[in-house]
Amino acid sequence: MDPSWITSTGIDIGTSTTKMIVSRLKLARTSSALSLPRYEIAERQLLYASAIYNTPLKGDDEIDAVRLWDIVSDEFGKAGISKGDLKTGAVIITGETATKANAGKIVHLLADRSGDFVVATAGADLEALLAGKGAGADRRSNGTKGAVANIDIGGGTANAAIFQRGKPIGTVTFRVGGRLIRIDGNGTILQVSSSLRPWLEASGYRLEEGMSITYVDLKKICQSLCRTMLDYMSGIAIPSKDETVRALLLGKPLLEVPRLEECMVSGGIGRLMNERAPLTLSETAIHNDIGPLLAHALKEALANYPFRWVKADETVRATVIGAGTQSMIISGATVHLDPKLLPLRNLPVLKLEITQNLLDHPVNLEDFFAETMRSGANLYDTEASPPFALALSGMPILGYSSLQLISEYIVLSFSRYFPECGVIAVICESDFAQALGQALQRRIGPRKKVICIDQVRVEHGDYIDMGEPISGIMIPVVVKTLAFQSRVEVTGSFEPDDEGTR
Repeated sequence: MDPSWITSTGIDIGTSTTKMIVSRLKLARTSSALSLPRYEIAERQLLYASAIYNTPLKGDDEIDAVRLWDIVSDEFGKAGISKGDLKTGAVIITGETATKANAGKIVHLLADRSGDFVVATAGADLEALLAGKGAGADRRSNGTKGAVANIDIGGGTANAAIFQRGKPIGTVTFRVGGRLIRIDGNGTILQVSSSLRPWLEASGYRLEEGMSITYVDLKKICQSLCRTMLDYMSGIAIPSKDETVRALLLGKPLLEVPRLEECMVSGGIGRLMNERAPLTLSETAIHNDIGPLLAHALKEALANYPFRWVKADETVRATVIGAGTQSMIISGATVHLDPKLLPLRNLPVLKLEITQNLLDHPVNLEDFFAETMRSGANLYDTEASPPFALALSGMPILGYSSLQLISEYIVLSFSRYFPECGVIAVICESDFAQALGQALQRRIGPRKKVICIDQVRVEHGDYIDMGEPISGIMIPVVVKTLAFQSRVEVTGSFEPDDEGTR
């Protein structure tokens, strides 16, 4: 079967930096001529990588839309591509930039001007998940007994995602980043982020703008910052007993810190860990911040913890280094939906697998759905209708009683965490969407709508589009997958790559 090629782009607007890549993706059909068409990415070629720019801002609270679009359009010109050339892509706003007043408008503006993209204003949990996949932690965890963590550290935050047997099991965010303390080459403190001040105070450090600091004292602060974060990740320190850990956490702690076997570091700090360590204040302040010193303090600290440090697939571009692919598939005839709800675009996927063991233990099944919906409420917009598509895998054969039980727990947990949402969307791999959709509708009531389709295979972190029905019953579905290269090496010696600086 002849493969086809599409052109893809990725745009990442982070706390410190903005960058763009253009890729060529080879899509190969994996199904037979008699089956519904399914495609996979068989090959990925990086055609163009932009320079890495300082993210343009207007003051502290707003992204400079004009300057940002000038950067992107100029890079499109350098890459020799136009909007018509692009078939897929991602625009992601990450880190502290995602909290800017006009972040949502900016990401949609870029997507509209650039092409048919996956669009996400990534909060900390989603950013951690995407970076973890980009760094290769999910794939790496398939070959380890313990869990694998990726810590994506940029200018303003450190977003950690933990994977076990290929699945995400938790995310946590720290107030750790290269631009939280800004300095000049003489050691004068230019700025201290308000985000870091609680930890500085809890740790006994006093830093104010205009003060002078020595290289030795600044290194001690960076070392202490890294130890606090790694003490938590290794289970040595817990927030309830350690004030410095509480001060460093941004948002909720993990419900349970699993035993880590390996750890990766991506983001700008991950990139700087591969470069020569700064030995003076002037070398540290090459970007007018503590990024280089923080990176090597972390590199030294990792050697003292009971998990292996492995090199990530990608560092500074981990979050969006492959911007995805689209494969058009057709949902089967056993669908349940109101056609007026379609089309839907850029719907994130939250996937879960229902095993026979869960069906045999209803209490565990109820907890399973509740935890899944809680995770969805952390990752996605709780006011969107629907906020995501709940993808159910497993269960090739499902009896009547099991189907009713599943529908009951879906409705209970969805109503608890998304009480204002008017639409719930469910995707089934197997052919029981109509029966499940009807059971869901009976329980959820007439004021909420149900979309339930089948014969669609997706993964957690994908995005989907659902088109208007064909012939009244078949639903065209576009699956958009964030696609990343695979390259993981156990850390030994490092050679600089071609990713730029930060």
